[in-house]
Amino acid sequence: MVLTMAVDLDHLLAEPVFDPNRCGIGFHPLHSLVAIFIYGVAAFFPVTRVIACGLLLHMVLDGLDCLWLNW
Repeated sequence: MVLTMAVDLDHLLAEPVFDPNRCGIGFHPLHSLVAIFIYGVAAFFPVTRVIACGLLLHMVLDGLDCLWLNW
């Protein structure tokens, strides 16, 4: 599950790469709603369940960051 943190490599596609006031959900390709839906579907298959759960947990934590930014 630690390897699911590699999903943050899509931040390298953003300009600027790091913006402390930007919500990653919906901005980065691997943090899009379509990608999150795919992670959710993958959680139902035993072969991909651990990776998908790690990715979903990552998205939840990034979503909490977004809530914190808008507070």
